Amino acid sequence: MSLTAEQTIEALRAAGKSTRLRILSLLAGEELSVMELSRVLDQSQPRVSRHLKLMTDAGLIERFPDGARVFYRVSHDVDARRLTDTVLDLLDDAEGEADHARLGAVRDERASAAAAYFETVAPSWDRIRSLYVSESSVESAIAGAAGPGPFDRIVDLGTGSGRMLTLLGSKARMSIGLDLSQNMLNIARANVVKAGLDKVELRHGDIFATRLPNQSADLVLVHQVLHYLVDPAAAVAEAARLVSPGGKLLIVDFAPHDLEQLRDEHQHRRLGFADEEIGRWLAEAGLDASASIALPPDTAGLTVTIWTATRPAIAKRSVA
Repeated sequence: MSLTAEQTIEALRAAGKSTRLRILSLLAGEELSVMELSRVLDQSQPRVSRHLKLMTDAGLIERFPDGARVFYRVSHDVDARRLTDTVLDLLDDAEGEADHARLGAVRDERASAAAAYFETVAPSWDRIRSLYVSESSVESAIAGAAGPGPFDRIVDLGTGSGRMLTLLGSKARMSIGLDLSQNMLNIARANVVKAGLDKVELRHGDIFATRLPNQSADLVLVHQVLHYLVDPAAAVAEAARLVSPGGKLLIVDFAPHDLEQLRDEHQHRRLGFADEEIGRWLAEAGLDASASIALPPDTAGLTVTIWTATRPAIAKRSVA
């Protein structure tokens, strides 16, 4: 449904300040916290929060709590996003370019910290990954959700130590694992060889831009990756792009939780994901989601959730 004249006027009024336009331009690229926006804009957090509230009330942006932090992103409503894009397309703003340069510096700092973390923990990655829930139970559920195969091609995005490849690779004609950490890839190569798999390619690659062909894999995996990412929705969209007709996307991550220490100790950016959020991203990517599978820990800790979705198969034409 299109915006009414009154809603359009309210939205334009809410965006009608230089700082708010700068914020919209930043949020059009990724979801950001108040602290990050305050740093990029060089303005106090209370002042930035006031601008954010006005635009949230007008429906231009969305606010979502994540543990003790609050993040903002451009509204997923089609009409509101179209209005935002139109306004931003009309801007020729040097100040906005400077903002994005500062955001790039913040992004580089995050990436460097994450890269250092993964290079350091790579040798003990499987132990760290299983700190909060029984890994055997999770892997059994993953194998069940993936199905018996055989698969023509498996793609594992953010493959880490290659555990998903060694778990499911024997069911595939070939498998591809991508990761940004060379140390992780070296460990994955050793694990793949140890598992006796010879039809696996391990590549240095970015989950946001895999450079793999459209609809080229009948099973795509995103295992315990999304909570590290600045734009998990974009990663889901890229993963979904790879799923062939009749193929499946399998996402494994944490349900929402409040363990704030994971941000500093293990570089987690998001503290889990709700079914509604993942479901919306899958639908926007053109996939049909199945009911999620929740795997709570035996004792206090994190609940792991498995989300699966398929791309509708191409209907066969009937022969007259």
